[in-house]
Amino acid sequence: MDVAVTTHGPGRGDQLRSLRDWLADSPEMRGRVEGVERPPEAGTLGPVLDALSVALGPAGAASAFATGLIAWLRTRRGDVHIKVTLSDRSSLELTAKRVSGLDAGALQKQVSEVADLLSRQRESTDGPERRELP
Repeated sequence: MDVAVTTHGPGRGDQLRSLRDWLADSPEMRGRVEGVERPPEAGTLGPVLDALSVALGPAGAASAFATGLIAWLRTRRGDVHIKVTLSDRSSLELTAKRVSGLDAGALQKQVSEVADLLSRQRESTDGPERRELP
């Protein structure tokens, strides 16, 4: 299962590059994150990084992705907004403001909720039975 990660606003390409590099540092995520580019607009140089495509195959990858994503968000300053879109077009949205002040217990709960959502989606796509996302 692949998920798409997008952001909006000024510096979105820089944010996506930063997240891609952050996730690539994790052994579980290495080789699973690719940039999705669109052609340059007239009068600009080079393609534009539009999104990240993240391949979540084995069960550990969903947890590693959720952990990495939330850890990266905690390092951001300002108003950073990330949207993760699943293969069935459902999505979840996270902001740096909502995770930056979490204590250890709340942080673990957030990681678990994101990983569980991704795992349920993977099972419904790859497994014998299809389940609805909450």
